[in-house]
Amino acid sequence: MEKLDACIRNHDREIEKMCNFHHQGFVDAITELLKVRADAEKLKVQVTDTNRRLQDAGKEVIAQTEEIIRCRVQQRNITTVVEKLQLCLPVLEMYSKLKEQMSVKRYYSALKTMEQLENLYLPRVSQYRFCQIMIENLPKLREEIKEISMSDLKDFLESIRKHSDRIGETAMKQAQQQKTFSTALQKQNNVNYGRNMHLGRNRILDSKNEITLKRTFEDEDEHEEEVLTAQDLVDFSPVYRCLHIYSVLGDGEIFENYYRKQRRKQARLVLQPQSSMHETVEGYRRYFSQIVGFFVVEDHILHVTQGLVTRTYTDELWNMALSKIIAVLRTHSSYCSDPDLVLELKNLIVVFADTLQGYGFPVNRLFDLLFEIRDQYNETLLKKWSGLFRDIFEADNYSPIPVANEEEYRIVISKFPFQDPELDKQSFPKKLPMSQSVPQIYMQVKEFIYASLKFSESLHRSSTEIDDMLRKSTNLLLTRTLSSCLQNLIKKPHIGLTELVQIIINTTHLEQACKYLEDFISNITNISQLTVHTARLYGLSTFKDARHAAEGEIYTKLNQKIDEFIQIADYDWTMSESDGRASGYLMDLINFLRSTFQVFTHLPHNNNDHAAMSGKVAQTACMSACQHLSMSLMQMLLDSELKQISMGAIQQFNLDVIQCELFASSEPVPGFQGDTLQLAFIDLRQLLDLFMVWDWSTYLADYGQATSKYLRVNPSTALTLLEK
Repeated sequence: MEKLDACIRNHDREIEKMCNFHHQGFVDAITELLKVRADAEKLKVQVTDTNRRLQDAGKEVIAQTEEIIRCRVQQRNITTVVEKLQLCLPVLEMYSKLKEQMSVKRYYSALKTMEQLENLYLPRVSQYRFCQIMIENLPKLREEIKEISMSDLKDFLESIRKHSDRIGETAMKQAQQQKTFSTALQKQNNVNYGRNMHLGRNRILDSKNEITLKRTFEDEDEHEEEVLTAQDLVDFSPVYRCLHIYSVLGDGEIFENYYRKQRRKQARLVLQPQSSMHETVEGYRRYFSQIVGFFVVEDHILHVTQGLVTRTYTDELWNMALSKIIAVLRTHSSYCSDPDLVLELKNLIVVFADTLQGYGFPVNRLFDLLFEIRDQYNETLLKKWSGLFRDIFEADNYSPIPVANEEEYRIVISKFPFQDPELDKQSFPKKLPMSQSVPQIYMQVKEFIYASLKFSESLHRSSTEIDDMLRKSTNLLLTRTLSSCLQNLIKKPHIGLTELVQIIINTTHLEQACKYLEDFISNITNISQLTVHTARLYGLSTFKDARHAAEGEIYTKLNQKIDEFIQIADYDWTMSESDGRASGYLMDLINFLRSTFQVFTHLPHNNNDHAAMSGKVAQTACMSACQHLSMSLMQMLLDSELKQISMGAIQQFNLDVIQCELFASSEPVPGFQGDTLQLAFIDLRQLLDLFMVWDWSTYLADYGQATSKYLRVNPSTALTLLEK
């Protein structure tokens, strides 16, 4: 502690020494400081005054500086805003443009604008809220565009459904006009229908075709400047627009499927005919026009768009439609009973086929269908001509045609190819062998050929095929229709023997005219009859059958008349002796037969054919009548209800048979050799002689010998009569 105290005392002494050493300096420093203090006070006052004056002077500078700072901040903000607006304005301008395009329905351009907005403009300003709103609205706008374009497409589909008939009508008219001129020229060159044989009719036809050709030129001049296309009739912009829109949106396949599906539905509606379509040609025309319009639109879409409609699709659609069309036409055409309507239907089908063929659609099956319809057309023609033939036969008087002068004669031969040198030598007035129905029937057969030819035109068939068609249809007319009418005519009860004979003569002339009909067909088809495959007309057999039927009817009617006379016979089978004269009914019967056979002899024998024909018919009829009379008299004797016969009745019966024999021997019809006609009564004569002479011994002795006097007497017949 002492050391510490000693140390402390040492340090205190050192401190005191140091303080003493520096005390004067300290005092001096204090003195100096006091002097400086006064100066500092002065300086402080001066600084304070200077500061006050400086602050007063700097207030305005400070205010201006702050204003400058504020302006610079505003300037910087404005620059930033301008920069941002320069980024946003294009976006807003594009969006405004988008809205404007939407309002004017420029949807495809609107989609392009949207694409630019999304890819180029909006990413630059995506941080702004209005841009987010725009981004959110763009998909909605796309959907709106899709809906609007789809609505426009639906309107377009409805529009073409309504206008397809007009489109088709225009297309068919154009196709028809393209063929009219060449067809008219072809008709002008090939119109020589039997010019050498029928000059009068051909002059009329030539003049008609000249008029037709002239009208064709005029019609072409009229319509030359009126060529319309599908684009002229229908606005296709909705389908183009919708296709582009869906393609841009990446939904092109969806659109294609929708379009094809809707068009298939429309195709089914178009192919569905009205139930009354077969009643008028307008129904068929409207049906064809709608179908043509449908496929014209599809063909246009095929060629102006890529992928929406393909050739495979249109071919598939056409094949489906063609099957339906053929089925519809096959069904509805079967209801047609009017040949004129069937012919107009054929013409429509040809124009329909030619129109679609011009657009590249195969139509061979339609022409095959026309061959089926041709058969039906021929059937309707046959029905119509059956009525015409019946009317002609009903109106005929079945007497030779009288001609008073050369003019009347030429009128007849201008209608019917009749040639008879012997008749030409006779003076007027004179009679032609046939009746009025013959030239009328001949003219109607030619009209039938013309009518059949009309259907064969424009079928893209060769002249040989057309010639074959005409001959086959004419054969049907002759062998079925005319033959049936003749057979029905012959069977009618009001047709008498005179009419039947005239019918036989008529059929002979019609048969001879068949070769002229063949020449007529060859002339209008320009096919020689020497061609290997040329068919022949079967009129020969038709008219021969009719003649045979008429002859048979003559024989039948004669026999029926004989039966009527036999039925009024009133024998007194128990009379003791005869009246001494033949029965009244029998004399009436013989007078009837005599007058009837005189009709045959009074028929015109202008040539050897008529004489031979009428002579043969008369001979056969006379022989048939005598045989039937003989059989009827024999049956009268052998009638089972007749129980008893007196010799007086036998004598009376013998007198009647004698009159029959006298009639047979009087040669009522020339041409019989010897007593050929009397042999019809030989059975009766031998039987009556046996009973009148009562020569049973001779009968029994000579029985079975060829020289027997009673060779034709049957033992059972003799026994039956003997019992009575």
